[in-house]
Amino acid sequence: MGSPRLMTAPPHYSCALAPTADVVDTAKLAEQLGYRRAWLFDSPALHGDLWVALARIASETERIGLATGVAVPGLRHPMVTTSAIGSVHELAPGRLIVAIGTGYTARHALGHQPVPWADTVRYVRQVRALLDGEIVEIDGRPCQMMHLPGFAPPRPIDVPLWVAASGPKGIAAARELDAPGVVMTSVPVDGDHGWAQCAVLRFGTVLRPGEDHTSPRVIEAAGPGYASILHAVWQKAGTAVDTMPGGMAWRTTLEAERPERERHLVAHQGHLSRLTERDRRVVTAAGPAILKPGWSGDASSIAARFDEAGAAGVTEVVYVPAGPDIRGELRAFAQAARS
Repeated sequence: MGSPRLMTAPPHYSCALAPTADVVDTAKLAEQLGYRRAWLFDSPALHGDLWVALARIASETERIGLATGVAVPGLRHPMVTTSAIGSVHELAPGRLIVAIGTGYTARHALGHQPVPWADTVRYVRQVRALLDGEIVEIDGRPCQMMHLPGFAPPRPIDVPLWVAASGPKGIAAARELDAPGVVMTSVPVDGDHGWAQCAVLRFGTVLRPGEDHTSPRVIEAAGPGYASILHAVWQKAGTAVDTMPGGMAWRTTLEAERPERERHLVAHQGHLSRLTERDRRVVTAAGPAILKPGWSGDASSIAARFDEAGAAGVTEVVYVPAGPDIRGELRAFAQAARS
């Protein structure tokens, strides 16, 4: 872990994308617009495969960095993740970073709790050791990358392993692992920074002249971020969503739609990407509150937030575009970031 950074320039801007059929074309546009990295979600119940999408982007782009946003330990054996890292690294040497987290949404969408932090730390260490060519004990048996020349990159494979470090336990895990970088869901507060690389995920939308929370485009673009908060509240405390505007109606609709043991199969649909009809009603009921979480505002306010984030130790803002016009969102955010 490095010493706290004194930022002399705003952070870089990157984007987080769902592994969809058109993700390659979207990543190409992001590269043209100057985005530093394309981070891809890892939620198999909601999107396509993370590693297939990264390999496709690696083959079709030239400069843009690649990142997992974030890889989830409970979905793959450490050797499977290590082999995938090696394959993408071969396609795009020096362009990949792998951030690993507990998988809050990805695991809940499967009906399971996130991976405990102790298990996540162990997983990161196992993958790091495998990439370095070491013998690692996994599930009671020794494992090692045994690939002959031509079947995988030679070891060690120099790909940084970051940690999704939101919350005190995540920050403690990143420090325990001496992670070279972290990805967070909010700008770090005092004492929660100090890494040489710190990325922050931010959803929202750049408001065009004359737009506000009632504009259809704004509802579709900013709404998924607001809805994701409601999803998290419901997942953690159930009836606590009743205190949010439209929350009780959202919950009763969900309960009528599926039995209790199946509700996780629909509650997280469209997470950070698109609004379901159930979510759209909540977003509309929320009114101007949909603009408060994330970064929603005119271009000058977005630019000011870049300066504030840089002063807090953020080196990279990862924008999460949502709605039906992802390319339009990327263009508007890049213009605001550059200003």
